[in-house]
Parts: sequence; C-alpha cells; structure tokens
Amino acid sequence: MALDPQDQGPQDACGVFGVWAPGEDVAKLTYFGLYALQHRGQESAGIAVSNGRQILVYKDMGLVSQVFDETTLASLKGHLAIGHSRYSTTGASTWQNAQPTFQPTADGSIALGHNGNLINTHELAKMVLDLPGPEDQLDLHTRPQEASTNDTGLVTALLAHHPDTSLEQRALEVLPLLRGAFCFVWMNENTLYAARDPQGIRPLVLGRLDRGWVVASEDAALATIGASVVREVEPGEMIVIDEDGLRSHRFAEAEPKGCVFEYVYLARPDATISGRSVHEARVEMGRQLAREFPVEADLVIPVPESGTPAAAGYAEESGIPFGQGFVKNAYVGRTFIQPSQTLRQLGIRLKLNALDHMIRGKRIVVVDDSIVRGNTQRAQVRMLREAGALEVHVRISSPPVKWPCFYGIDFATRAELIANGLTPEEIAASVGADTLGYISLDGMVDATKQSPQTLCQACFTGEYPVPLPDESLLGKHLLEATLKSPTLGKELPVLNNP
Repeated sequence: MALDPQDQGPQDACGVFGVWAPGEDVAKLTYFGLYALQHRGQESAGIAVSNGRQILVYKDMGLVSQVFDETTLASLKGHLAIGHSRYSTTGASTWQNAQPTFQPTADGSIALGHNGNLINTHELAKMVLDLPGPEDQLDLHTRPQEASTNDTGLVTALLAHHPDTSLEQRALEVLPLLRGAFCFVWMNENTLYAARDPQGIRPLVLGRLDRGWVVASEDAALATIGASVVREVEPGEMIVIDEDGLRSHRFAEAEPKGCVFEYVYLARPDATISGRSVHEARVEMGRQLAREFPVEADLVIPVPESGTPAAAGYAEESGIPFGQGFVKNAYVGRTFIQPSQTLRQLGIRLKLNALDHMIRGKRIVVVDDSIVRGNTQRAQVRMLREAGALEVHVRISSPPVKWPCFYGIDFATRAELIANGLTPEEIAASVGADTLGYISLDGMVDATKQSPQTLCQACFTGEYPVPLPDESLLGKHLLEATLKSPTLGKELPVLNNP
C-alpha cells in the first residue's frame, strides 16, 4: 500500500464485467459487479446497456460509487450490459480513454471493455489508419470527439468495421492479430461477447444466473450478484451469448501463461484462479517465507490489506504471535488531491498509521506483498521506529521485482525499480530495516500449485512469454506521441460516445 499518493505500487489494468439477462436489472447487476472489481482499477468507470434497439453508454472519471447513482442506473434500461473499471496502462487517465469504448456504424453499434495490455499497438494503429474513411460510419451529428489514445479504442475500431460480414466473424478475424494480454467483453445491440488471449495472462470467468449469463474478471464478482461459477474462459477462446444461448469459438491455440502476480497481490483474496484459492496461496507464501527467512521476533504484523494472508502464514509457521500493527484508513482510495511538498515532507499519513501500544518495545516482523521503488517501505519502517519498535524485519511474499510488465500492470520503469541496482541487504539498509527477506521464486510458484511453465513470471525473471517489439514501440503514452507525430499526420479515427 502506497503511503504517498505519488508513489503508487503495482496497479492492475482494469476490471471487466458483462451480463446477458433479459428481465433482470442488468445496469444494477453490472454496477455491483464492478463494485466487487473496484480493486482492479480506480481511475474511471463505465457501463454500456442495450435494449435491443440502441446502446447507451455512461462513463466518467472516479470510483464506481462516484460515477453512478440511482437516477443514472435507472436510466440504463435493457437486457444486456457490459461494465469496466479502469487503471490506465496504455493511454493517459482521461475521459476519452475511459471505457467502455463505443463506436457507431451503419450496421449497429459496438461497446467494448478491456483488461490487459496489447504490445502491438503501433501495428494496430496503422491497421486502423488503413480502414476505409468515415463515410460508412453512422453520422451522429454530434461535435467531433477527441481520439482515444489506448489500445482498446483501436480494437473497437477494427471490430466495428465489418461491412461484408457479421461482428462474430469479424472478431474471429481480428482477435488472432492481437499480441499481449487481453480479456475483452463487448457487445452490439443484441449479443454479448467475451474473449481471452491465448496465454490467459489475465483472469476471466463465466457465470450463470437463473435467467442469463455473466462474464467477469474474477469469480468474486459473480458471488456478489448471486451468479454461480460455470468455468474460466479458456485462453484463446471467444464466447458469444444471445437469444440462441451460448456458443464458443477457439480463435487460437491455448498457451497458458497466467500472471503469477494475480496470486501475490492483484486478485481479491476470495478469488479462485486455475482452481487455486488466492487466499490459500498467499497464506502458503507466508509460511514459505518463514521457512526461508526465520528471525527471532515478538510480533508479526501485515501491511493491510494485501499483506494480511501472508503475515498470517508467517506467524503460523514461525510460532510468533500475529497482531495488528497498522491501522488503515478505509475511506482513502486513489486520492485525486495531491499533498503539497511541505505536507509530504512532514510525512503525511493518509492511508496508514502505526498502533503505538502494539509496537513499542517489540521486535517486529512486517510482511508486505512486494517492493517497487522502496519509498513506501521506507515510510512504513520509519513509522514503526517512531512508534518504538526495537527491531524491524521486513519480509516480502514475492521475489524482487526487477522488470516492468507490458501485459497490464503499471509498474515503475526498470530504472526506478529498487531491486535492479541493489542487493536485498542494500535494500534493507535503504529502507531502514534490520533485515529484509524476499521469498524465492520457486517458493512463490509452489504456493500457487500451478506448473511453472503455465505462469508468466516476467516481472521477476525478465522472460516475457509474448515476445516484445522494439522498445520505441512500447510505453504507456505511445499513442499520445503517435497521434502528434508528423509521420502519421492525423488523428486516429476512433470515436468515443459524446
């Protein structure tokens, strides 16, 4: 957890949700589904609903609960909806890049939400530029919209152009062209679609309602709305749901490489991924950490909330009592009000405070999920020292993060990752800890109960399962730069709804 709002830790790309359920209040189901997925993205939120004749999209910056109210949800009537909560990993955090994206065409409209990150964005941008001009797009007679600058807008544009075929067939042509991580939910006026990349890097699950179907990033969202889990969407699979029921297409061979960081931090603890309880995996990581890096201490405390299961496992294995040493402010999410430099220097504690009476005079083991830049851990250790800790031993339930992620986690750049230039002993000195221990790569992987060959571990090893293009064609703000480039010379023809 970042104590300083300008020093965010690892952030996931997004949460996606889709529901096809005639007779149900699909907007409210989507709202509650997104609420359950809020941890995956807090920058913007949106819902698209179809009543069979038209798609209505409502989206804005902020948390799900800030974007929607009863009146707004009541206006979103239909039998089919998709929703999205965003953390930007491609394109700036702006309204134009909020999702679902929307594009009208002569054959009907399309709305789409994306969790993940594509790595051939530059290639896709050229494909969009090569599409026929806007004469075959539906003219909405509205003011021109600024182009979106994310990979999702490009995919929406490519899918929307299908003059001689169905959207379903067009999707089977477009999906094999995409490289990187993607879990898509999209829709036209009558049909819900979902697809997962051949590596299955990000999670996506299929659920059943009494009168319909649901897809969501995590099964916790299904539980929230009372849907039962059917199965995970397979890597390389596209699912289509309409009045004729559910059908499945395989658009690529499965080459599973699920993100191991979902088990460490990203997913909710009550999620199950590839048959493994995320909470159980995190507790086991803590047990393994205690076996690998034991220490004599008086109290094990977690950094809430992501460090809690691993801290419980560490305490259980070591026999050291588990306790609460930090108090978290439950009402601080991603704050949009940045503290002044003076307040930052005073050590503003928006999110976390130490419980002095628990800490004073004790040797403390503090368990966290990862270290990115080290600023957050430095502040935590300082806080524990000020509260009277005799010793502070930091234990981390993932190995050193040394490489950036290009598949949907917004880590720092490689130069900013503290583990790149320093040994664990030097990092301990840098953050002010007496000792520091990272779990081993094998220990972390064993805790997931997955085969190492089926997991993406690139942020720890630098071995990327989907080959990366030239460095100049990567980066969060690639399309902002591309749109201004004289070599392309014009905005991408990607519409967002007014």
